[in-house]
Amino acid sequence: MLACKRIKVIRKSRLKPHHSITAEQLIHALSALKEGASALETCYQEYIDQAQENYRQSARNLLHYLSLRQNDIRAIQDDLSLLGLSRLGQAESHVMGSLNAVLTTLHALAGHPVLRPQAKQQMRAGKALLIDHTQELLGDPSPERIPHIMVTLPFEAAADPQLVETLINEGMDVARINCAHDDAGVWLAMIRNIRQAQSKTGRPCRIYADLAGPKLRTGAIEPVGHMVEFKARRDALGHVVDAARIWLTPSDQPEPPLAGAEVTLPLERAFIGMIHGDDVLDVEDLRGVWRHLRIVERYGQSWLAQCHQHAYVQESASCTLYRGEKRVAQSQIEHLPEVVLPLVLKAGDTLMLTDSNTTGHAAEYDEAGNLVSPACIPCTLDAVFQAAKPGQPIWFDDGKIGGRIVANTGSALQIEITHASPKGSKLRSEKGINLPETDLPIPALTDKDRTDLSVLAHQVDIIGLSFVRSPQDLLDLHAALDELNASHLGTVLKIETRQGFEQLPLIMLTAMRLPPVGIMVARGDLAVEVGFERLAEVQEEILWLAEAAHIPVIWATQVLDTLVKRGLPSRAEVSDAAKGIRAECVMLNKGPYVVEALRFLSGVLGRMSEHQSKHRPLLRRLSVCDLPTDNPQRREM
Repeated sequence: MLACKRIKVIRKSRLKPHHSITAEQLIHALSALKEGASALETCYQEYIDQAQENYRQSARNLLHYLSLRQNDIRAIQDDLSLLGLSRLGQAESHVMGSLNAVLTTLHALAGHPVLRPQAKQQMRAGKALLIDHTQELLGDPSPERIPHIMVTLPFEAAADPQLVETLINEGMDVARINCAHDDAGVWLAMIRNIRQAQSKTGRPCRIYADLAGPKLRTGAIEPVGHMVEFKARRDALGHVVDAARIWLTPSDQPEPPLAGAEVTLPLERAFIGMIHGDDVLDVEDLRGVWRHLRIVERYGQSWLAQCHQHAYVQESASCTLYRGEKRVAQSQIEHLPEVVLPLVLKAGDTLMLTDSNTTGHAAEYDEAGNLVSPACIPCTLDAVFQAAKPGQPIWFDDGKIGGRIVANTGSALQIEITHASPKGSKLRSEKGINLPETDLPIPALTDKDRTDLSVLAHQVDIIGLSFVRSPQDLLDLHAALDELNASHLGTVLKIETRQGFEQLPLIMLTAMRLPPVGIMVARGDLAVEVGFERLAEVQEEILWLAEAAHIPVIWATQVLDTLVKRGLPSRAEVSDAAKGIRAECVMLNKGPYVVEALRFLSGVLGRMSEHQSKHRPLLRRLSVCDLPTDNPQRREM
C-alpha cells in the first residue's frame, strides 16, 4: 500500500475575498484538491476493493470528501463566488464531479483549451446512488413526501392489529421493534400484525429490529417500604373539587380497578364481605392520623370508595369499618407495592457508583446532620470499573446529572457531582450512564443481542446495531449475520458515542462490505457524549459524511416528543421535526398520541419537501475527516 500523503491547499486561516484573484490561481488550488482526493483514494484502495460492487463509487466519493474537508477552503469559496462560480457548497454526493465542473469553467475563463470531463454525469450519479441506497434499505418512498418515517411500536401493537394498520395507513414506512423492551413473544406478535396490515392495506412497511446493545444503566435502589399515596384534587383556594377514588378488593384474588379508581387497597375477603354501601372505612395513615373513606358502590367482589383527604398508607396499616356510629369489623391492609424513592443529588455531593451485586440507597446522616455514608447506586455493567479513571466525566439520565470521577477502587467509583438542579436532581434506577472519555472494553454485540438475532433474523428486514464505536463492532455483526444465513439484511448503525462519531469514516467504509446500510443519529446519548453545545455541529457533520458515502440517515431521539406523550407539540419541536427533511428517514418514539404525531409529522415533512433538499454548508476544515496514515486495513483487522 502506498503511504498516505496529505495535499496542503492554500490558506490555513480564512482570508478576506479580494478582486485580484485570477482563474489561474483558482485552477492551481482546485487541482491541488483533486490531487489530494486521488491520493487518499489510492491510500485506502483496499477498503474500496472490499466494498460491494455498487458501493465502490460511494467509497471513492467518501474518501474524496474526507480529503476535501481536511482543508479549510472557505477563502476559495469566497473567491469562486466573486467569479460567479459554484462554491462547492453541495459537493457531498459528487466531489470529483463538482471539482471537475468548476475547473472546466475556470479553464475556459483562463483561455485554456477545455477538455470536458463527464462532470454532469458524475454529479447525477452521486445523487442517484443515495436515492438507490435509501430505497434498498428503507423501501419505496411515500408519494406524499421525501423522507421515510419510522415509528417505534408500543407494547399494544402486539395485541392490537388495528393500531398497526392505522399506523401504516397514516404513513409509517418502517416499524421499529426495540429489543431493549418486551420479549421475543411480543416481537413476533408485532411482526405478524405488521405483515397482516401490509397485506390488508397494500402499503409497504419495512420491519427494523433494534438490538439492545450493552446495558449501561443505573441499577436497583433499596425500597423504603410497601405503601400507597392518594389525595383529593383541590382548587386554588384549597376546596376539594374531586375526591380520591380508592379500589377495595380481595387480596387473595384482586380484581382490576374500575370507575376511575386511582389506588388499590387489598383487604381480607371476609372483611370485604362485611362492607355495605354508605359504610365508612377508617384507615391508619403512617403519620399517625386516620383517614375516612366513604364506601360508594360495589363492582363484583370489590368496592369503590372515596376520600376527601391526603393519605400515606403502608402495608399492615390498621383499618376499621363503621356503619353509622357502630364499629362493624377491624382488619389490616395487605400486599401493597414496594416504593422506591429516587436519590436527590446536588452539586458538591458525593455519589458512589457500585458494582451490579449491590443495591443503591440515599445518603445517611447522623443526628447532628453529619454525613455518615454517601448516596450510592449500582451500575449494570461491571466493565466500567476496569476502564474508568479519575478525572474523567460521567453523566446520568440523558445529561440531567453530571459529575467527575474522583477515585476508582475496582468495584466502585467515587463521583463528585458537578451538574445538577440547584434544588437537587432526582436519579432513579434504569437511567442511562454516559462515560464520554472512557474507553470501555466491551463489544457492541452482546450475548443477548446474538440470541435476539437468532430469533428475528429471518423475520425482519433491517437490524440496528447499538453502541457502535469501531469498525470491529460492525465486523462482528457481519459475522453473526453470516452464521445465520442472513447477510441479505439491511443494517443501521447507531452513532451514540463520542468514539463512534470519531471513527465514523472508517465505520462507513467497513459497512460498505455488506450493504444496504444506514446511519442513525441517536441525538440523546450523542448530546451527552460530545456536549450539548456541540450537538448541532456534530449532527451536521454526520449528515455531510453520510451523504458523501451515499448512506441514508435516520433522524432520531425525541422528535415531537411532547406531542407523542401529551398530545400537543412545542414550537421548538416543530422546528426540529422540520429539520428532518435533511435526513432520509425521521423516527418517532412510542407514546399515547403516536398516531396523531405520525399524521402531524407526515404533513410537516410533506410541506417541507417542497421547499428544501439537504443543505448549503461552508467548508471549513473538519478534524473528523483525518484518517490514520499507517496501514488502516491491517490495523482495524
